[in-house]
Amino acid sequence: MAETPVGKGAEAFSTTYAEGARRNNDFLDDREVGAEAVDLAKIERVYRKLDLRIIPAFWTLYFLCSAIRSNVGLAQTMNAAQHHDLQQELHLKPKQISTGLALFYVCYVLFDLPANLIMTKLSPHVWMSRIVIGVGVIGSCMTAMRAAWSFYLLRLLLGIVIAGMWPGMAYYLTLFYPPSRTGKRIGWYFTAAQVSAAVVGLVSAGFQKMDGLGGLVGFQWMFLLYGLVAIIVGVGLLWWLPDRPLAPGEVRNRDGWRKLIPESKPALEGEDAKIHYQDLTRVYHRRMWTVRDLGRVVIDWRVWLLLVMYFGVVGVGIGVQNYGTVIIKGAIPNLTGVQLSLLFAPIWMFDLMAILLVTPFSDRFHHHRALFFSVPVCIQIIGLLVTTYAGSKTNPWPRYGGLLLVGFGLGPTVPITMTWTNELFQPRHGEVGVAAATALVSGLGNFGSILTTYALYTGWANDSKPGPKQYRKSNLVMVGILCLSILSSLVLTVLLKVCRDGPGRKQISSASSTSEIEGVIVDGAARRELQERGLGRLWWRG
Repeated sequence: MAETPVGKGAEAFSTTYAEGARRNNDFLDDREVGAEAVDLAKIERVYRKLDLRIIPAFWTLYFLCSAIRSNVGLAQTMNAAQHHDLQQELHLKPKQISTGLALFYVCYVLFDLPANLIMTKLSPHVWMSRIVIGVGVIGSCMTAMRAAWSFYLLRLLLGIVIAGMWPGMAYYLTLFYPPSRTGKRIGWYFTAAQVSAAVVGLVSAGFQKMDGLGGLVGFQWMFLLYGLVAIIVGVGLLWWLPDRPLAPGEVRNRDGWRKLIPESKPALEGEDAKIHYQDLTRVYHRRMWTVRDLGRVVIDWRVWLLLVMYFGVVGVGIGVQNYGTVIIKGAIPNLTGVQLSLLFAPIWMFDLMAILLVTPFSDRFHHHRALFFSVPVCIQIIGLLVTTYAGSKTNPWPRYGGLLLVGFGLGPTVPITMTWTNELFQPRHGEVGVAAATALVSGLGNFGSILTTYALYTGWANDSKPGPKQYRKSNLVMVGILCLSILSSLVLTVLLKVCRDGPGRKQISSASSTSEIEGVIVDGAARRELQERGLGRLWWRG
């Protein structure tokens, strides 16, 4: 990467604020400043090529990692009639299962930021491959669990090796796309988690039929096969995912240990590479960040409001993912393990539909992220209240309908939070801003996951007693943290307006590639982000 001295961007421009503003206004019809008109069709073609190269790989790796991470939830009810479920095989108490689930997120919280910062210093595609291979190895080892200690140990190790995956994917996207285009793409590969939850639920019915085969119970077959597939995919990512883009004429460093790593094909070549360079110049001229730059990100008030937003929605999402079958079982006690698995899947189909419906609009109207976040959160709240209070002993099915509403509301909230983080921190803090802020939001935000997995449902003895009020208090706690998420998004919106945190802001970090002169934006993509793209050709253009 070419390094640019601090302040050089400011020295390169002698235009006044008024001249810079005039040039930005000229660009509202997509003309480059001081250049020929931009061919938007070519730009869209470039981003579609990137989609075909990056998104399928991200979708596959996230599908597998999500499946391995969440399989424990299904293992709690698989082959229960034969006494071969996780709890009885490992002689675990409900509180021990909650502890094991929470230990994963403790490590995730601790290691998310360091892992993402390391990724900025190394080859991003190698780091993503390392994560998937590590998850596959630990997932396969879970086949051999025999007691509580091994369950705890492997959940800890899984949290360590997977740390940095989710924020790393968001950071990786900003190497190839402007922030306003990342929401839909994050939504695209985030659907892998929903499809994973649905498919794993359906496929687990098949694994239950394998119970006893080769001396393994059903959930052991599930852990083993998913783990092996993840290892194979992780190795393949070394060739599949492109490394960070290089400026024209720049040669990638292949010295030392880098010679041992397979070299992936560049994401773009020829004219496409030139167009991308002109449209997203900021990512090609990154400045090496310092500890001071990192400190500025940490003390930026925006990151803490985004963190609270994430805390609520990810806590509810993980709670439903880990305890969805348990909640359904509490509402409809006479269901078999296979029936529970089949009913678990539609929750995530509703989740997937909401992602595909909402995230494209949130990108096209990216100045209104709070609205696209808050409305789905309200749907989650309604769903949890329906799950808590609707139905009766003779007709419990309305409670299941409430879970479907929760699934629909969950869908777009996490992608929108991560996209908003990209949008706010790349212009202000550059590459380290995206890497650190997404890791802080994702990592510390997962305290919500610790809350819902350890303290609620089976982890809350008084609330898990069978009866008409089973899990009522846990559901209401989740309603409370969702209200906190909505409040945080509204406060963030108001403060951004008050602080005029818009396109004309100055950079405050030496790691930012945005010009220090107000009103002057470096590259074509940043200029186009001054206005929303609206509804034109919504689903088939970036």
